[in-house]
Amino acid sequence: MMERKALAPGLMIDGFTLGERIFAGGMGSVWRATHPDYALPIILKIPFFAPGENVSAIIAFEIEEMIMKRLSGPHVPKFLGSGELADLPYIAMEFVEGESLASLTDAAPVAADEVARIGQLLARALVDVHRQQVIHLDLKPGNVILAKRGAVLIDFGLARHDKLPDLMGEETGLPVGSAPYMSPEQILGDRTHLESDIFAVGAMLYELATAKPPFGIPNTRAGLKQRLKTDLATLAPALSGLPPGLAEVILRSLATDPADRYPTADHLLFDLNHLDQVVVTDRSKRADGGVFAWVGQMLGRPGEAKRTSSRATSLDQRFASAPLIMAAVDLSRGADPLAEMVRVHVRRVLAAEPRARLACVTVLRTKLIGEDKPTDDAGRPAYIGRLVAVKDWARSLNLPEEKVSYHVLEGVDAAAALIEYAHHNPIDHIVMGARASSSLRRHLGSVSSRVVAEARCTVTVVRLGGGGEADETPPGPDSAPDES
Repeated sequence: MMERKALAPGLMIDGFTLGERIFAGGMGSVWRATHPDYALPIILKIPFFAPGENVSAIIAFEIEEMIMKRLSGPHVPKFLGSGELADLPYIAMEFVEGESLASLTDAAPVAADEVARIGQLLARALVDVHRQQVIHLDLKPGNVILAKRGAVLIDFGLARHDKLPDLMGEETGLPVGSAPYMSPEQILGDRTHLESDIFAVGAMLYELATAKPPFGIPNTRAGLKQRLKTDLATLAPALSGLPPGLAEVILRSLATDPADRYPTADHLLFDLNHLDQVVVTDRSKRADGGVFAWVGQMLGRPGEAKRTSSRATSLDQRFASAPLIMAAVDLSRGADPLAEMVRVHVRRVLAAEPRARLACVTVLRTKLIGEDKPTDDAGRPAYIGRLVAVKDWARSLNLPEEKVSYHVLEGVDAAAALIEYAHHNPIDHIVMGARASSSLRRHLGSVSSRVVAEARCTVTVVRLGGGGEADETPPGPDSAPDES
């Protein structure tokens, strides 16, 4: 190995010029830096490998370098370069301006709406990172930056890429991570569950709401294992001041068995976006179901287990097995034949995806100029009437209430409303109807064609067979010029 360079401001490393040192510890140092090719603020993380150093420090550097170069998007720092172990190892990345989540947990408790807002930011960041095949496995307040662009996750030294060797898992079967936020399966040496990151989010939200980590700050392995026996009912009282839906989300995220948590961060984000429709269960009044069977399975005694791991063989299969389905149904004319055909296709999709969750969405068109019709034909407020209609439309699907929700979107542009909803939640598959062609629709462009073109997910467009609808008459003042 070559002699290490003396680190000091002004030192040039592969075109990066060191500036101020902003952190120094036993594991390494972090420096501000500049580079003529980059206008953004830069930091260099330079690890320190002393003789006899724990090999985990070297592995963590290799993991972070390997994973950071494969990540992109707004929820991670931009990777700019790295140095070889044989010379001077470093990772150069964007310095993300923002507030550390640790500053908020230090000031906890915070208001419930702020807890929910931060939960949305964390869940959206997880959706993005998990979809890039990475499980963080060391989420904690100090590893989250709240920036203008959302939550940015940092420090991927303990992470796992689903398509790459798990270097840390191959090195040790011991728990690695930050004790207050480490999931039960991590404590037992299992690093394969994306639900481990969901558990960490639940722990951080609990701390924001109560000013205390849900399981304290254990400093021994025996202390860590105590959470395998913790009944969620003991955590619930501290959340009694929160809206019931938010408390339910936090408790579900903290379930001991990963199969009892959200199957993906997409589902977590959906509930945080719609807390008023979260089904409040008796989760806080009962012991974690199947815990002892699950622990027996994790410890290698499958004969004691009554349920199996929720993890599929890859993250891609996990996402595919638990999609968020959006049924976009036009009910401006009531439950007509096209709405019925959309329901038929939705039923087929749900039959193929038993772990799917359904969002039933309809658009209440508003006028650009002038007052909207305030009531429906039954004399109810228009919004209430449409909400009742979409619930009636979905009733025959016979879905458990925790697997379906109902949404009335209001807007002048129905396509824009549907596209924004699908992006915000985020939706995996849209099923929607399209009516017969008309000269007006050909001129203006249909809602379905815009959704197909602009939505970032699969879109199934349903039409009535056999020319079931003739060209429409020109729309009246209370009708929409195309399908919604």
